[in-house]
Amino acid sequence: MNLSPATVSWPVKSELSNPPGGLLIWIVILLELFTFGLGLLALVVYGRQEPELFQSAAAHLDTHLGLLNTLVLMGSGFLMAQSVYFARLGNLGKAKKWIGFTLLLGALFVAIKTFEYTQKLGSGLIMDDNMFFTLYWLLTGFHLIHVVVGMVILIVLSFSFKSGKEEENVENLVSGAAFWHMCDLIWLLLFPALYLIY
Repeated sequence: MNLSPATVSWPVKSELSNPPGGLLIWIVILLELFTFGLGLLALVVYGRQEPELFQSAAAHLDTHLGLLNTLVLMGSGFLMAQSVYFARLGNLGKAKKWIGFTLLLGALFVAIKTFEYTQKLGSGLIMDDNMFFTLYWLLTGFHLIHVVVGMVILIVLSFSFKSGKEEENVENLVSGAAFWHMCDLIWLLLFPALYLIY
């Protein structure tokens, strides 16, 4: 087998300098994960200081709604991956369709979370009640904002596909998918930390 330099294709850029979706989106994702990580660390620290308070406060959370939202976001992550798959095949019509399905589950997540927030407010469980609910509102509210931003990104992407620019379309979609999967990952950390541990 001839392995001369002329026949070996070497990558111009390494995966570290050119990750899927571009370096900028991964910098944003790492910063967001760091921010949520600090919030989760605060949850652990304060939870150890006041375990009885955290247990009694966490008992007011609806684990079934939390689990339902977990399944919804996991499903949306699969649908988003399907969209990227079809975009890479050059089938923008199907890619847009799967983005639409992803957005539907994103909207369902927002609706469920809004219902849960309405329950909490109706019961008088607000941010100022105690440290558990301060962190609950901050972490889940900040996450909800990210989901809404992710939906806006996907809507913009689905209307910005350009015919004849498949590589650009895929690159943009992969960036949007990376942000969306970040929302999935963060919720997979928040759900057990808030709903199950205490």
